[in-house]
Amino acid sequence: MTKPEAVIFDIGNVLITWHPERLYDQLLPDPAAREALFAAVDLHGMNDRVDRGAPFKDTIYAEAEKHPEYADLIRAWHDRWIEMASPLIDDSWDLLRTLRAQGTPVHALSNFGIESFAYAETIYPMLSEFDQRFISGHMGVIKPEARIYEMVEEALGLSGPRIFFTDDRADNINAARSRGWQAHQFTNPATLARALAECGVL
Repeated sequence: MTKPEAVIFDIGNVLITWHPERLYDQLLPDPAAREALFAAVDLHGMNDRVDRGAPFKDTIYAEAEKHPEYADLIRAWHDRWIEMASPLIDDSWDLLRTLRAQGTPVHALSNFGIESFAYAETIYPMLSEFDQRFISGHMGVIKPEARIYEMVEEALGLSGPRIFFTDDRADNINAARSRGWQAHQFTNPATLARALAECGVL
């Protein structure tokens, strides 16, 4: 097995919990009401537009205007965003810091909006703890589209098994594997640690 020369972490659900439904469970305790909201409004599609670089607040508030019956609930995606993006996954950060301490380059590759990422940095200053950060909003393309992986390869001067990538989503992992990257679908820090050990970087 090739020893990777760089390790790339997704952020959401690898380093920071990302669970929008948790907030809406609080706002709409009736499961049927929450299901009706998500059926009527493509909140995740709205978030994808933000992740591609669309304005954070303006995009969400414009969606709220299209659905006045759900306006307050839709605006909560912006106004209470941090409640969907918490808490930290501390053991994953410990792995990241161990890798950096031993000299392994560590990068981020995340679907994240420009302004939402800037806001997250004010809450989580540890988001500066990467050698390079590849944030979809700034790149204008999101995972699992091939172009975002190509852009990472071009920036790092690395490709194929020289890159190790972890992400919680199977489609993002499959896209990385199709390029020859070593990839681990994240479920918890312990299994990630084993995968990093098996490929020789930890």
